[in-house]
Amino acid sequence: MTEIDIEKENAEIAKAYKHLLKVSYRTLSTDDKKLIRKAFDVAVEAHSHQRRKSGEAYIFHPIAVAKIVAEQIGLDATSIAAALLHDVVEDNDNYSVKDIEDLFGETVAKIVDGLTKISSLSKEKDMDVSLQAENFRKMLLTLNDDVRVIIIKIADRLHNMQTMDSMRPDKQEKIASETLYIYAPLAHRIGLYNIKTELEDLGLKYTEPEIYNDILHNIKESKEQQDAYIEEFNDVIKKSLDKEGLNYNIKGRPKSIFSIKRKMDKQGVSFDEVYDKFAVRIIYKSDRDNEKFLAWKIYSIVTDHFRPNPTRLRDWISSPKSTGYEALHITVMGPKGRWVEVQVRSERMNEIAEKGYAAHYKYKNADDKEDNLDIWINRLQEALEHASTNAVDFVEQFKLNLYSKEIFVFTPKGELKSLPKGATPLDFAFSIHTEVGKKTRGAKVNGKLVPLSHVLNSGDQVDIITSENAKPNPNWLDYATTARARGKIKSLLKEDTKIIAEDGKEILRRKLKQLKITLNEKSVNEMVSHFNLKTSLDLFYRIGTGSIDNTMLKDYSASRSNALVSFLKSKINRKPGTNPDDIHKEEITNKYDLLVFGKEEEKLDYKLANCCNPIPGDAVFGFITINDGIKVHKKNCPNALSLQSNYAYRIIQARWIDSSQQEFAAQIILSGIDNLGLVNEITKVISSNMHVNMNSISFQSDDGVFKGKINVKVHNKSMLKKLTDNLKKINGIDKVTRI
Repeated sequence: MTEIDIEKENAEIAKAYKHLLKVSYRTLSTDDKKLIRKAFDVAVEAHSHQRRKSGEAYIFHPIAVAKIVAEQIGLDATSIAAALLHDVVEDNDNYSVKDIEDLFGETVAKIVDGLTKISSLSKEKDMDVSLQAENFRKMLLTLNDDVRVIIIKIADRLHNMQTMDSMRPDKQEKIASETLYIYAPLAHRIGLYNIKTELEDLGLKYTEPEIYNDILHNIKESKEQQDAYIEEFNDVIKKSLDKEGLNYNIKGRPKSIFSIKRKMDKQGVSFDEVYDKFAVRIIYKSDRDNEKFLAWKIYSIVTDHFRPNPTRLRDWISSPKSTGYEALHITVMGPKGRWVEVQVRSERMNEIAEKGYAAHYKYKNADDKEDNLDIWINRLQEALEHASTNAVDFVEQFKLNLYSKEIFVFTPKGELKSLPKGATPLDFAFSIHTEVGKKTRGAKVNGKLVPLSHVLNSGDQVDIITSENAKPNPNWLDYATTARARGKIKSLLKEDTKIIAEDGKEILRRKLKQLKITLNEKSVNEMVSHFNLKTSLDLFYRIGTGSIDNTMLKDYSASRSNALVSFLKSKINRKPGTNPDDIHKEEITNKYDLLVFGKEEEKLDYKLANCCNPIPGDAVFGFITINDGIKVHKKNCPNALSLQSNYAYRIIQARWIDSSQQEFAAQIILSGIDNLGLVNEITKVISSNMHVNMNSISFQSDDGVFKGKINVKVHNKSMLKKLTDNLKKINGIDKVTRI
């Protein structure tokens, strides 16, 4: 570069910096400007030898990110300084997080440190899915420290998306897919709707360029026609709004390319057939006290002229979204018989919708009670603390909760609770408190008893019935939908499993003593190998549930006395690459050896599909073919999307289970002489028989003789035998038989 070029570039950098100060959403004090100037100087010096792929000086990137943070998101000077410094530690060895702390204080250093950790993960080459998920998970965990880390990261991603033209196509597609997968949902959840829309549109531009360009071309072509329609709509209501002396502004807002594409896919229509390609937004001036009154007044004026669709009224003023979003949405039949969405917002509501997090806190007073956005961030931090060990599961669950629509339900005392759409009474119970969740025995919705799998609707009043004896069971994972509830249930089940394993260890010690074998590390390792298990906890758990019974232990004892058999067996059973440390792992592993279908988990005949060759343990589904019975496909099979889209009615749920951990239904018939407290004694025996779940019980007494039926669920035959033996010991019982 020539001297002139360098001077020219320096002038451009100075101009970009001045513009940054000018566009800040917040008013910057003299101290704020000094902090930002200092950060700018450090960033210029640290990146002085760097250039971007496009050839421009690297410093333009941190300035652009800081500008998004200052103008579009509206964060404070601390965040602007952190945005300017976000790549300094990573890109320049002369600066450490400690140096940033010495220069700018602890808060800026903490944010920069969080951003550096996320970035270093992203640089790993050719990440597989689980590594990618681990990367996202680490990023989400920074929410525990400071939510601004994520917000600056979103701004960083937005600028990268805006300047990707000089990258290789495969790199563009990878970054765009990542953006649609996690960054856009995150921006949506923090209330940064404008940024979310831009990220989605840019994501589509690089993942499906033809569709993007096609829709963009159509939008430009129909703009004139659209503007004329909005003008016609406005003319009708303007006179009435002016008559009421309202201070307002009406504008048409075109729907984003991404949302139009989603509508075309969902409804299976072309661009021309998508009717609501825009919305009309009425923004009015009002003090805080009259906001609600004026919103409904505007609603009344609009619906005087245009017939509303009563099923499409959304009142987010009375019940704001958990992102803090407030507005009144109505859909009316506009001119030429077309549905038009009208959004009614005050200036304050509009600012919160545009700026999200920052505006939300600008309007929040110190004495205001904790609101939806605070609750969401707190709930999220709690979910992160109890994060599942599997990063892929964690990110998938997190994503579900990011994009899910909300419902509002009432507690028995009439308090309003927000939950994701599709939530069940179990999700509600865990949202109140873990203690309530784990002791849930049943639920009443609007005064009626419902199963725990019941899907809640907005306006339901939910009452949770608890019991000290109630505890989670694995079926709960099929009922719960929120990350919080599922995370808690998993950790509670793990605790329960460990208790069973501890009991199993004691039972094993006693049984081995009878066989003249000492329970020690050597014998445990031998049994893990003999029973083809992976961990010692597996062994203790299966002893505890009775899956490994006396006969099997005697077989082990016999094989042990034959040193040669034992030696050969251990050689045969040793799996290649098995880590000896696995034996001491603190987890119950699944031997996926049985495929079951439908909600009832039936065993049916099936064939494995050749297109994806599923193996035990894979996430799968069954497809009912015309001539070939049930074919089992992996959920990520190349044909899965097409089968599920076109033949949903022929899809059947399927999953691999560990047959030793499966529960089986059994019916026990009892008869004997009736006496007071007998039923109580019977239920006591069943509940004290560990790992037996009672589904139903019925008794009939006739002249002092009773007959009873009990439906139970057990893991295996030996547990059922133990239960029937214990029932026979009860005074007054004559016969106990199994059907």
